[in-house]
Amino acid sequence: MSTTYKDAASCWKVILADASNKRTLLSDVERFARENTEPANIVFGTSGWRGEIGSDFTFTNVRIVTAAMVEMFKSGDKQVMQAIGVKDVDEIRKRGVIVGHDNRFLGPEFASEVLGILQAEGIKTWYAGEAISPEFSAGIEMLHAACSINLTPSHNPANYAGCKFNPSDGGPAGAEITSMIEEIANSMMDSGMKPGSSPPERIENIDLTALYIDYLKKRKTIDLGRLRDFLRKGDCFISVDNVHGATRGRTTRILGDSDKFSYLRTEDDFLFGGVAPEPSEANMVGVEQALNASSAPLKFGVIMDPDGDRIRYADSSMQIPMNYFGAMALHFLHVHKGINGIVAKSVGTSNFVNAIALKLGIPVEETKVGFKNFRPYLLQHSDRRAIVAFEESDGISGYNHTLEKDAIFGFLLALEMIAVTGKNLSEYLADIMDEFGYFYPDRSGIAVDRSLTGEPLKQKLSRIKDTYKKGASLRIGNTRRTVTDVITVDGTKLLFDDGSWLMIRPSGTEPKVRFYIEARTEENKQAVFETAERMTKEALGMG
Repeated sequence: MSTTYKDAASCWKVILADASNKRTLLSDVERFARENTEPANIVFGTSGWRGEIGSDFTFTNVRIVTAAMVEMFKSGDKQVMQAIGVKDVDEIRKRGVIVGHDNRFLGPEFASEVLGILQAEGIKTWYAGEAISPEFSAGIEMLHAACSINLTPSHNPANYAGCKFNPSDGGPAGAEITSMIEEIANSMMDSGMKPGSSPPERIENIDLTALYIDYLKKRKTIDLGRLRDFLRKGDCFISVDNVHGATRGRTTRILGDSDKFSYLRTEDDFLFGGVAPEPSEANMVGVEQALNASSAPLKFGVIMDPDGDRIRYADSSMQIPMNYFGAMALHFLHVHKGINGIVAKSVGTSNFVNAIALKLGIPVEETKVGFKNFRPYLLQHSDRRAIVAFEESDGISGYNHTLEKDAIFGFLLALEMIAVTGKNLSEYLADIMDEFGYFYPDRSGIAVDRSLTGEPLKQKLSRIKDTYKKGASLRIGNTRRTVTDVITVDGTKLLFDDGSWLMIRPSGTEPKVRFYIEARTEENKQAVFETAERMTKEALGMG
């Protein structure tokens, strides 16, 4: 191990504090990742297992998690096989597993370990190399593969790596699958198992981007011909910030080369320029500068996270978060493209889309936080099929598209909106708000004592739904409001008579309480936040 740093965490702390000058220390991180054999507690959260490279995400632990997946396959558990969408392990061996990674540090090396273990068990493998999450989802269908293993921590900082498992329908793995992987892997950890490296005997490369393009053509939700024609003829400008992620090059392959595009941060950089590579408001600075420098009448920009499952929008007038864009997507797909169905949204997402759906006669399904909860509404055979499914944390998919959230789909949909309406996104948004109402969503939260993490915090917060029932009156700022509905799908969401609302839910992993709110005026947001905090402190007995 390194003679300078006692562990990978110490090394990463130095690297992240000065990314431009300390990147040479990545060799020390690799040494820790290869030599550290300490066990880790394996937990698959809402989007896979994530851990710090060299600390808990090590070569030993990646081999253990992969071995646990193999044992799950061989178990023949009926519930798990049904969730994967196969009959037994022999079907998995024949149909095969797609393995790939985003462009983070040691991605190819970790993938090699996964490939070797799968091949040693006689399982057919494809190696995707650098790819994005929605490409795995589409690729599974196009290849009729059994599943995929995608080594990515999504938008987490540079010191993280991760592992996503997608079953044969291409969607995020459900609890039936992830719980068994956790159970087997942690049992192996407890037993002191330290499997050796088993290099793959062969590499069968697969171009997932090509398969993704074929998938788009097959599904036909996006009119690629219209987009290419618009790029040839339209007076437009598009800025795309890839934040050094694996989304780079995708839009060019789909739409072709065009001088209408400006691409930002496409270079290799394992440290993402020292920023958290997420589609945040702060990270949109480069896109906004590019848009402001353009004189084109139609322009928009996006930022996408490294594995291509989250996206944020802007034009020269404003940033457009998913709370707004998801509602715009519903309106566009239904009104302009004639697609019928329902709208699926997570419970903490803006009710702007509810107002649109109500007037258009479209049913609304509100789910728990986590894109995997949209699966029933994105399946092709569903009798309650989603026109669009989205969550406020920048994830979206839509009719006849992947069960995985997809930033590229979100980008193409926005471009088609502009091509069809002839309007910038903010202009289209203003038109819709003029017709359906104005909504101002936001989120915040507070930290609580560590002793409250998990079930104790959940129990205390459950008092809120008992205290504030439908019909209750309370003061928000200088106004009295009546509770018109109480939704307890995920935490407690109180809807008020003016269309505003607040939702209070515990973090599942941290000693924190999350607040999601929506006011009907920008000025009233603070009053709704203060009400949510007051309710929380009352429920927790805080002064």
